[in-house]
Amino acid sequence: MDPGAVLPDALIEDIRSRAGGYDERNEFFQEDFDALVAAGYLKAFVARGEGGLGAGMADVVRLQRRLAQAAPATALAVNMHLVWTGVAKVLADRGDETLEFVLEEAAAGEVFAFGVSEAGNDAVLFDSITDAVPQPDGGYSFTGTKVFTSLAPVWTRMGTFGKDATGPEDLLVWGFIRRDRPGWRHLDDWNTLGMRASQSRTTVLEGATASPDRIVRKLPVGPTPDLLTFGIFSVFETLLAAVYTGVAERALALAVDAAHRRRSHRNGGRAYSQDPDIRWQIAELGMAVDAMIPQLDAVAADLDGLVDRGPAWFRALSGLKHRASETAKSVVDGAMRVGGGGGYFRGSELERLYRDALAGLYHPSDPESAHATVAANLLGPLEG
Repeated sequence: MDPGAVLPDALIEDIRSRAGGYDERNEFFQEDFDALVAAGYLKAFVARGEGGLGAGMADVVRLQRRLAQAAPATALAVNMHLVWTGVAKVLADRGDETLEFVLEEAAAGEVFAFGVSEAGNDAVLFDSITDAVPQPDGGYSFTGTKVFTSLAPVWTRMGTFGKDATGPEDLLVWGFIRRDRPGWRHLDDWNTLGMRASQSRTTVLEGATASPDRIVRKLPVGPTPDLLTFGIFSVFETLLAAVYTGVAERALALAVDAAHRRRSHRNGGRAYSQDPDIRWQIAELGMAVDAMIPQLDAVAADLDGLVDRGPAWFRALSGLKHRASETAKSVVDGAMRVGGGGGYFRGSELERLYRDALAGLYHPSDPESAHATVAANLLGPLEG
């Protein structure tokens, strides 16, 4: 799939031209969203026969890299819809039709939010501080607070989970709620350092219900080999890595442009691109980006190819996301150094990228979790 055909240059430039204004006004990217819907972008994982793009993970990774180079916050927010549709495809490719309705509803224009993160819950997918209460009809109500719920102004469905403590053993219940039903509200609290246009507001669940046919899993607390857990982790980490790789690519392009544009008074007006120190710095940035892309592509291709990496999958996915977010931060930092003092001013693209890149610190897997996962795979579990 050609990313330039799905996201043509004219659309990318329109999206890039709006990114600074959305950031400055702390405003949702509504025009971008409308344009992406019109382009069929939110149906990327939907089969062509159902009106979608028929994309695989490798395709969407390339698309998200391209979108992130224009507007990181737009790409990050759209990621959350693509996570659920991507999980549905990962499951379906492996013979599990549990989330078939997600792709069907996405094909019909529904927009999915990822209502999973909870403040203070460092167990992430393996426990919850949200209450899931069984209902007489077999559905569940959810009461708790979810943070960083992107696409707040436009989602129509939200995949979420909570803990059912009413039975002999606690169960983690996964289900999907609807925007047009009561029991939820957003807080107007999204005023952040970066990724501002994503409008990833806090969502308070106050008895929001998921009908029985939208309850998709009941899992034990703690790590589990269930395919849903693998699907969420694999798609979430890979698409996050794609966004931050796109941020790094754009920062590198801006650094190259600055080196050609800036002139050295000391060296008789020669371009900084002829300065050995600047050339060395940009080469370092280029090598960092060049190392990131093959790792990302390999993981995406293995997901598409149903490759069985066994327990090493979680090591690969945690390491991928960590490497991508750290690479984005270091490349943007290097681009700021090469670009000169103009990048320090509010409103410059590099200044915005610098702030956006810092959001990578807060997405799972965080650096501590990623290192613990990789160490456990290589060294075995901690004793005692």
